[in-house]
This record gives sequence, C-alpha cells and structure tokens, in this order.
Amino acid sequence: MERVSNSPRRVGVALAALTALLVTGCSGEPERPRPTPSASSAAAGPTASGAPAPAADPAARAAALVGTLADEDLVGQVLMPYAYGSSATKVSDGSAAGNRALAGVATPAEMVAKYRLGGVILVGFSADDPTSGNQETTNVDNPAQVHELTAGLREAAGKLPAGAAPFLIGTDQEYGIVTRITDGITLLPSPLAAGAAGDPALTEAAWRAAGAELAAMGINLDFAPVADVLATRSAVIGSRSFGADPKRASAQVAGAVKGLQSAGVAASVKHFPGHGLSATDSHKDVPVIGQSRKVLDSTAFPPFSAGIDAGALAVMSAHLDVTALDPGTPATFSRKILTDVLRGQLGFKGVVITDGMNMPPAKRWSPGEAAVRALKAGNDLILMPPNVTQAYDGLLAALRDGSLPRGRLVEAVTRVLTMKFTLAGTPAPAMSTLNSPEHRRAADALAAGAVTVLRGSCAAKARGPVTITSSGGRDRTRALLTEALTAAGVRVVPSGGTKVHLVGYGDGTGDLSGDAAVTVAMDTPYLLSKASSPTLLATYSSSRASMTALAEVLAGKSRATGRSPVPVSGLPATTCDN
Repeated sequence: MERVSNSPRRVGVALAALTALLVTGCSGEPERPRPTPSASSAAAGPTASGAPAPAADPAARAAALVGTLADEDLVGQVLMPYAYGSSATKVSDGSAAGNRALAGVATPAEMVAKYRLGGVILVGFSADDPTSGNQETTNVDNPAQVHELTAGLREAAGKLPAGAAPFLIGTDQEYGIVTRITDGITLLPSPLAAGAAGDPALTEAAWRAAGAELAAMGINLDFAPVADVLATRSAVIGSRSFGADPKRASAQVAGAVKGLQSAGVAASVKHFPGHGLSATDSHKDVPVIGQSRKVLDSTAFPPFSAGIDAGALAVMSAHLDVTALDPGTPATFSRKILTDVLRGQLGFKGVVITDGMNMPPAKRWSPGEAAVRALKAGNDLILMPPNVTQAYDGLLAALRDGSLPRGRLVEAVTRVLTMKFTLAGTPAPAMSTLNSPEHRRAADALAAGAVTVLRGSCAAKARGPVTITSSGGRDRTRALLTEALTAAGVRVVPSGGTKVHLVGYGDGTGDLSGDAAVTVAMDTPYLLSKASSPTLLATYSSSRASMTALAEVLAGKSRATGRSPVPVSGLPATTCDN
C-alpha cells in the first residue's frame, strides 16, 4: 500500500525563501503557507510577489513545485535505486523476488509509486568491468528493451505529485570497460583513448552522438565522464580516466560534458574529489588519499573544475578518505569536502550524487542512517541504497524528528527538480538515430586519433599476411580486427603470418607473446613496458571503432597520431613526434 502522511501537505512555499535557501544552505524549517490546488499547476506557480513564475525558468518551476510536496514526496525525490527486471511492469519470478527483498514490491513501476522516487538507475555488466561488484542485476539487454523500460518508468512517475518534472533515468555509460548498453548503439572508444587523441573537439562530437542515443532510449542522466586524473596505476579507474595530465584531462572532461548535455542528457562528473590518486578499489574498501592539499589543488581538482565550468549538472561524490581535507570520513559523508570544498571553493551549484550506497564503504551504517548522513553532508541524490525501504523510512523518520533538517532536504529536492526541468527543454531523438552513420563517423574519428606507436617505426605497417592472437577470452575482438583488416585489404591467416598480439584489461606479463611482431594494448598501456615486440601500439580500447582504426594503421592507410596519456616505463609517449 502507498505510504500516506497524516501531516498536512506542505504547499506554496515562497520562491524568494527557497531561493535564499539554495544560496545560504540554511537548515531551518520553511514557512507553511496556504495550499495551492495541485503540483502540476504549481510548477509554474506564483513567485513571492504573486506574479506567475516564468514557465521556462527551471529554478523557478522547481521552487514552486517543491512547495507543494508532502514529506513522503520530498524523501522519495532524493532516492535513486536500481530495480530488478527488464520491464517496468512485467518481470520474472526471480526479478520479483529481488524487488521484494530490495523494496517490498514486485516490479520497478511499483517501486517508483510506493516510494515517490526521483529516479532509477539502470544497471548491468560489461566485459572486464571493474564495477561489477555493485551491479546486483542487469536490466539493459538491447535498445528496444531499454526504451520500453524507460517509457514504463516514466509512465509510473508521471502519476506522482512530483510528476510535472521529468523522471530521472540514469546509467553508467562511460564507454570502454564500463559500458552498460553495448548492443545496437554507437560504441565510443574509452576515455583514455580520447585522452590519447588529445582533441577536445573530437571528444565533444563523439559524446554528443552518445548523448543523442541515450536520450533516444529514454535515459537523461549519464554517470560520466570520469574526471579522475590517473596519477596511480589504478585498475579500478584505469582507462576510464582521460589520463595523467590534469590540464589535458580537464579539456577532455569539458568536451564530454558539453557533448552529452547538448543532447539533453545530464553529465555527472566523477568521482569527487579524485579516485585516480589511489589504486585501492572503493568497491571493496575505503581508499585513502594521502596527498597534500597542494597536490589535490594542482592534480585532482582541475578536471572537476573544468566540468563545472562547462556546465555539468551533476557531480558524483566518492567513498574516499581524503586525509588533507577530512581524515577518517569518506568524502560521501563529509560536509567539509562536499559543502565547504566542492560548493564553497569550487563553486558547484548543481546536484551532488553519491556513489553507490551498496558499496562496502557506505554499508558501515544501516541504509537509513547512511542516507541521512550522506544528505546532511551535502549530497542531493542517494544512489543505489542496498534496501530502499530502510533508506526511505530512515530519511522520513529523521525528517520528522528533526535530525535531518527540513531545509537541507528541501534544498536537495529543489536542486534535483531544477535539473529535471532543465533537461525537459530538449526533445528526445528518434530511435533511428542509434548507430547512425553520422554517429559512427564521430566515434571512428576519435578512435583514429588515439592509435599510438610507442616502439618501432611511425609507419607501423604490418608486412605480408597477418595472424591475430590474443590473451584468452577475446574472440569477439579478434573477429572485429579480422573484419577490419580484411576490409582494409590485408589478408588474415590462422597461422604463419606477421603476428599481431592483443592484450587488454586485466592482462599481465604471462599474457604477452614473445614472438609477436606487434603487440597492441587495448586498455592502459603499462604492460607494453614488458613486451619484447619490435613494434608496440596502443588503442586503449577494444571497440569496433578502435579495431577499425588499428587496422587502418596496420594496413598502412593511416598514420598513428596518438600520444600515450599516461607515462609508460622505458617508452616514449609516441615515436611519431616529427
């Protein structure tokens, strides 16, 4: 049964008071003025002077709508869980059981309705995925299914008191090793490949194409781009980063943000204040960031500042213990980091979203207490609580007993609704835009710019027929390269040809081939320092676009112009400087 409050509906809060609340971040309880007729009519409701708020002003619409919402709606708007099932209303018995354990309901649509949710994250697995530990299920099979699921979720949300604002549907579509939707779309090369190409205009064009395809499927929030500077050899961040140089990474982050958001998809730069400074995996433990504040300012923060300056609507906080800022408190739960630094010093005014609350660093507290702590620290959206019922009940109880200041919750909901109304201005493209020739050209151009020669002749043409080998489990990638080489006029033979050996995510020295003429790194290029091949190449990605670009270089039809965006021991960034 839907939860109903016995308290009167909180309606008609003056716009001026809410605007002041967002500026000051005060925590007092706002005035409870006279009710207005409905949430939908209030979406463009009165300002403090009594004049109608401009319908096109997202902040004004958010402020008007938030004043009409009951406690239950306010709490629901800051929750963004995952759900089991590939449809909003029809799920398997196993998915229904998963939803009951998670939220006491059978379907995703029922979860939206019962908890008045602000959004849902779509989850899934991809090959070599370092985030698989907090992906409890998958509900992204193909574009048509995703479109049907998102339509059902929006239909359920449209019936809520906050339904005048678009429903948030997000996913982790970073491209590269963390890519939730992989079939039937344009797959970009990894962020590290974009860093190697070093052209923010190419990045912006590719991410604009990606944003259009996400929007066509009904997704309006991408938990990307990764703004972490790869200052350590972190396996959990790795090729998800644009590289080790803060200035170059900053330009790439800005390009990705602009591309996504020009298509009507909110970008969420992550993982603040900088996961790339530690090699520890926050899906397993709390990484300790021990660098000085000076290093944070010069290395970690610039890409986040660039994303903010580019207009990023959201920033994701991270489960990191940053000793120079707030030792012993993960950033997700640190007011010093999220409110004083991110908002006060970096000037971010948008929505702060937690990293997954089902990750071990956040599970040291109960779901309800963790949600309250995260909100009080300065987060506005609670992502992936491990138990939706407990998170919802904990927030509602804390609101009513005063341990969660009403002003902080209203502030968070107003930010979330402002982002929603901002997104409402861009119509979604047709599904026919998916994997279009124009989008593939954008991905191909970015991948072509990334190919790097780290050893050997800049003209890295493979002589004679080619034999492709790889570390285990890369049949699909070998097939893509075989297809691309054949199309480029290079004969591929099962054995006896010039040996081109592929290595990728998770591979070690035992996966190298001592007799390969060419070794190609399809993830971070660090392993190339151990390879004996006379020619070393890097694509940083195993997408179709990246294999096509590699084939063009091996066929002698294009020149490798990329530069390694991370230092590789004993090797130059490129042998093609001249």
